[in-house]
Amino acid sequence: MQVVQEYMQGLYDNDLYPDKYISHGKTGNWVDIEDPSGKRQTVLTFCTNDVLGLVQSEAVRQAAIDSILQYGTSNSSCSVLSGRIDLHRQLEQEISAFKHLPYTQLFLNAWMALQAVVDGFCHLAMPVPGYQNTRETLIMTDVLNHGCIVSAVVNADNRSGKMFGNSPKVRVKPYRHCDMGDLARKLRRYAKPGDRIMVISDAVFSMDGDIVPLPEMLDVMEQYPGSVVIMDEAHASGAIGPKGGGIYDHFGITPQSAIERGMNPLIMTTFSKFAASAGAAISSHIPQFTDLLDVSPTSIGTISLPPPTTAAALESIRQVRQNPELVEKLQANTRYLRSRLIEHEFNAIGETNVIPVILPSEMNPKRFSQHLLEQYKIWVSPIWFIAKPRLRVTANALHTQEDMDRLITAMVETRETLYPTQATVTMTA
Repeated sequence: MQVVQEYMQGLYDNDLYPDKYISHGKTGNWVDIEDPSGKRQTVLTFCTNDVLGLVQSEAVRQAAIDSILQYGTSNSSCSVLSGRIDLHRQLEQEISAFKHLPYTQLFLNAWMALQAVVDGFCHLAMPVPGYQNTRETLIMTDVLNHGCIVSAVVNADNRSGKMFGNSPKVRVKPYRHCDMGDLARKLRRYAKPGDRIMVISDAVFSMDGDIVPLPEMLDVMEQYPGSVVIMDEAHASGAIGPKGGGIYDHFGITPQSAIERGMNPLIMTTFSKFAASAGAAISSHIPQFTDLLDVSPTSIGTISLPPPTTAAALESIRQVRQNPELVEKLQANTRYLRSRLIEHEFNAIGETNVIPVILPSEMNPKRFSQHLLEQYKIWVSPIWFIAKPRLRVTANALHTQEDMDRLITAMVETRETLYPTQATVTMTA
């Protein structure tokens, strides 16, 4: 443990360890928090992923309570043994209808879901007498994909399924961020006859707030019949598209159009952002694939999604589908907040409710956010990401115009107080 202790001391000494806060309650976007020193205050949050404000929905909370009364707090087993309940089936059906793919499999979280997809596709599951896969797999991954994708693909050639199933080689190749020209070039360079080809990408990138150019991606992948196209819709579901349906909805197409062009679309839906819960799901048009996921190690080696978590996600998705005005409000708030930030010379990038504000190198994002919290009672997440300091601002459907104007005022005044030279340069540029 000496190495761990020495490393962590370096983080502490260089002020790199993030401040951690304890929440004691929440009303709308006002949160009662306790800082590391024990001081408590009520602050306005712009760092929650509760994008549609459904965490505090009475209908969602009541659904979770009712499920506990009926099923208890846990299913205490995996779904293929004794842990499957009717709420699971209802949630899978609701997601399938929402994402326009008929078969859905639930997981405890996105990391486990994507691990199951990669292991299942590349290495299958338990050995089958007389059957052996002989085709190699090529996985193409965006260089800025989320950590759960990276974790699943980086060791795709070294998993338990390969050890026990004698699967052939898996090759993982990155392509430049959202660069479909580079994706096409890399495929021409690395794809071999007989390869099973998978491309995987965030639909909305969690740190840059931008959107994958899905139509162009499908144009590229159409040249590789039978290829698998995986969209991680963690930050897309409920947030983009006229009805919050995600990346396909955003571009006015459906997964069926990809199927008709010879591709196999997979969609991962997560419940921690738009669906007031936790957990994830993989949807496909191939029933055998979701059955395969059901016997993956990350399904069979743990418990199924607990009843209150399942019920909260189910009711949340129903609320989204029945109330498109929630999505409209989120998108209107996103446009307003981004425009105000740009108006005041902040470098607000992206195009979604995840609004990264890239700061000049001399501006410390942690110091900036601490000042917002201490002086203005506004809570924004500081991020260090690929050497570009930033504030990660998230808009949601509960923010009022007054809330957003309050944030803008606080950020302008913080810039002028902490970095007066930079503020002068910015305002006269």
